[in-house]
Amino acid sequence: MMSNHSSATEFCLLGFPGPQELHHILFAVFFLFYSVTVMGNTVIIVIICVDKPSLAVCVAQPFLYLALGTTEFALLGAMAVDRYVAVCNPLRYNTLMNSHTCISVVIGSWVFGFLSEIWPVYATFQFTFCKSNVLDHFFCDRGQLLKLSCDDTVFTEFVLFLMAVFIIIGSLAPTIVSYTYIISTILTIPTASGRRKAFSTCASHFTFVVIGYGSCLFLYVKPKQTQAAEYNKIVSLLICVLTPLLNPFIFTLRNDKVKYVLRNGVKCGCQLLND
Repeated sequence: MMSNHSSATEFCLLGFPGPQELHHILFAVFFLFYSVTVMGNTVIIVIICVDKPSLAVCVAQPFLYLALGTTEFALLGAMAVDRYVAVCNPLRYNTLMNSHTCISVVIGSWVFGFLSEIWPVYATFQFTFCKSNVLDHFFCDRGQLLKLSCDDTVFTEFVLFLMAVFIIIGSLAPTIVSYTYIISTILTIPTASGRRKAFSTCASHFTFVVIGYGSCLFLYVKPKQTQAAEYNKIVSLLICVLTPLLNPFIFTLRNDKVKYVLRNGVKCGCQLLND
């Protein structure tokens, strides 16, 4: 039987054992390491800003852009399955979607996202870019890089098209299947309030699916990567700016627990100001 004790609400960190002088020394050492790290990264950023035609930066930009995008799509597919379990098998949700499963899915998505984009970026920079050194974009876009190549890029573009189809459609398939079952389950709920509550658990994810997949299908699932530069810039800008802007509103502010914590935080802040 559980004893009649209240649960602790605050915890004290012991830190490293030893006298106060040792704490001062450790603080100085760690502060030195941190300062060197910050200064080193600052130097790298300054060098990149001063030396704008650095090839390494142009390689890193499309790699990070595509790798993070691929990771995001893998996570969207996993989240669709998560929503399916939450709506269609709510009693088994805590068992199936436990912390071990979630951590494995996240790690797998990140590994897949970064490994899958190594060859596409490597293959892009194996060409000779002799037409010009001016890219009609606001970052080193893969399509515009291929447009500047004097080599025959048809085969590479076709392989990149197949990879885009595999990644985007492959992550979209579990989303479609999951929402098919979700909608079927919601329609069987007898009350309108129950249907509304069930659908609200999927509304955030579904909104991002429409925005994310719609824009990326337009950008990457096409055999010819070098066409329509102006349209590509507009859509890329929406992906880079609009989607991150909407993320907190789509995923966070629609969450009841987050809204509850925010309300409590505002109340505590008002009480502190009044006191």
